[in-house]
Amino acid sequence: MSIKKFYALALLSIASYTLNAQYTEVINSNRPGVSRSAFSVGTNVAQLEIGPYMIKESHTPLKYEVSGFGIDFAARYGFLLPQLELNIEGTYQNDTFKDSRSVIALDTKRSNFKNLVIGAKYLVYDPYKNAKEEKPNIFSYHANRKFKWNSLIPAVAVYAGANFDSKDNPYTAPGVEGISPKIMVSTQNNFSSGWVLVLNFSKDRIGTDYSDFQYIATVTKSITDQWVLFGETQGIQSDFYADNLFRFGGAYLWGRNFQLDTAVTFNTKDTPSVFGVNFGASYRFDFHKDKLDNGTSAEDEAERKANKKRQKDNKKANRSSEKREKETQVIDFDDN
Repeated sequence: MSIKKFYALALLSIASYTLNAQYTEVINSNRPGVSRSAFSVGTNVAQLEIGPYMIKESHTPLKYEVSGFGIDFAARYGFLLPQLELNIEGTYQNDTFKDSRSVIALDTKRSNFKNLVIGAKYLVYDPYKNAKEEKPNIFSYHANRKFKWNSLIPAVAVYAGANFDSKDNPYTAPGVEGISPKIMVSTQNNFSSGWVLVLNFSKDRIGTDYSDFQYIATVTKSITDQWVLFGETQGIQSDFYADNLFRFGGAYLWGRNFQLDTAVTFNTKDTPSVFGVNFGASYRFDFHKDKLDNGTSAEDEAERKANKKRQKDNKKANRSSEKREKETQVIDFDDN
């Protein structure tokens, strides 16, 4: 497929996406980064996103090391409205904490949820909805690649959820347990040539002594119709833990409902130093049906038109067959 042909198809997909609100023809995953897009998965769409990882930390001043593995997961569902998404997400880790401050190093086995959150996201502003100027120019490849100033206006979503932290959790600050709120604002810009910018600003474990503020900035670039690369920075600030993490990786679209991904995570300090590698997958259970003005689904309407066309073709074929039979009868009569 030529690049111009693919680009035209991609723009047509974007146009279809605009008409169908949140729903897209292919899976729309938050992976492989940790930021959350402004758009939902679409009504009646259930989506699973999961990724095992390996982690290694080393704290030079405090002389401890952490090595182990874990898994992060998310389940998302488009509920009632195209703008609304319900989700549950979390991270479970199992590791060994090695304390080297004493003469004999002490190893402690640890395992628990680093976070477990149930929440809902709602798109409050969509600049691409009913935007006539966003329709692609199928006759000009270069016109479609031109920068559009209105692309600087982002889609905006708000999120509210609840953390569930167990007692004596080794991954949370002392005294943090039970249920605590989390809020977030997510923005998303879809630029030309396959560039996307997602920004997250969140306040987590509100009301506890160690509530934290986080920001995440993710940039993705589609290389082909199946490959995407991304870069991400995450800032965490609280009295218990502060860090700046960086991630790089990519994703591969295996099919319209299935995506594979991988990424590396690291920081630039030693209090502690962090290095991680993860591999993930996302799968969509697509029960979505687009509603037309007459209340029927797009699939049902397409099937109705196809059946009508088949009936018309059959009638035409029958008329042709009857005409041939009459002509044959006339020829037979003349021969006699």
